[in-house]
Amino acid sequence: MTGRLHAWLRQAHSDLAMAAYASEGGFYAQGCYHCSQAAEKALKAVLLALGQEPERTHSIERLLLSLELLGIETDPLRQLPLKPLQRMTTASRYPDGDEAPVDLFDARDGALALEVAKAVVGFADQQLGDLAQPRST
Repeated sequence: MTGRLHAWLRQAHSDLAMAAYASEGGFYAQGCYHCSQAAEKALKAVLLALGQEPERTHSIERLLLSLELLGIETDPLRQLPLKPLQRMTTASRYPDGDEAPVDLFDARDGALALEVAKAVVGFADQQLGDLAQPRST
């Protein structure tokens, strides 16, 4: 595993740990944000492992499409509620009108975001483990 790829994967795991820590403390908006970041960085690590420079995007959908174009089966991720996680990237950080993100996210949001982010990071871990294995011909 290259240093750069490893850095993206380490950061994905760190963001996931921060998300859990924030949510446990009742900081659900911040936890949701870190969940979206963990998922994004984990997918970018897989793209790097495949020799593809990741697009500068926060779109989980676009990252999945990039993986699919490279032959990676993403059906397990497509079964997850990814759209709410993707929306959390900005909705959890910036006020919308007179509503602050802190008022918009609750324990259910935090739990859902953690569940989805853990699944995405786990998927990336599995893909990276598979990519590190020698291919039989």
